[in-house]
Amino acid sequence: MKPIEIYTSPLCGFCHAAKRLLKAKGAKFSEVNVLAQPGRKAEMIKRANGGRTVPQIFIGDKHVGGCDELHELERAGKLDKMLAA
Repeated sequence: MKPIEIYTSPLCGFCHAAKRLLKAKGAKFSEVNVLAQPGRKAEMIKRANGGRTVPQIFIGDKHVGGCDELHELERAGKLDKMLAA
């Protein structure tokens, strides 16, 4: 699988939903908690082309977006292909 990075906050229900979907797919991911590491929020915004909300999800070198976009990829049958190495 491609490397997955997700910027999150522990208070965010959408973050938990996105992580649940990735775990259900058997995908391993690295997580950046922007509340615990506030200096990383600026990095997230830059990488996400101005996206300021969490989660912000990256699969390989592609910015997926947030939870809604991740679930839309799943509904469209495209997520498995993106996760494949």
